[in-house]
Amino acid sequence: MNLEPYLGSCLCGRIKYQLRLSPKAVTHCHCKQCQKSHGAAFATYGAVPRHDLCIIAGNEAIQSCASSETVFRQFCKHCGSSLFWSKQAGDWDDWICVALGTLDSPFTVLKQKHAHLESQPSWSPFPQSCTQD
Repeated sequence: MNLEPYLGSCLCGRIKYQLRLSPKAVTHCHCKQCQKSHGAAFATYGAVPRHDLCIIAGNEAIQSCASSETVFRQFCKHCGSSLFWSKQAGDWDDWICVALGTLDSPFTVLKQKHAHLESQPSWSPFPQSCTQD
């Protein structure tokens, strides 16, 4: 367990954040929303309770977008870095998912999975043996 907070930032550095504990439920998500949000075949997220995410700089640069009825995605309005997504109601609404590519601190993943492989693009195949939701 990391005793220091995990630090992260957007591409331009305007937004800086810290996580007070190690991200859980590390998932490589292949859904269309993650593909569109990241411009990539999948996005990798880890979750922390909302109260364990602290924005330490650039809160005014965070832009929110509803990507579905209950999910909001947050990104930097200056550089476009995708940072967080969270549910606004229902199960897990007290957690926030952090785009792990934006972490600046070292992070060791102990357990991870792939989700929504049915949406993977043909140009980025993953073996069907990958763990899925």
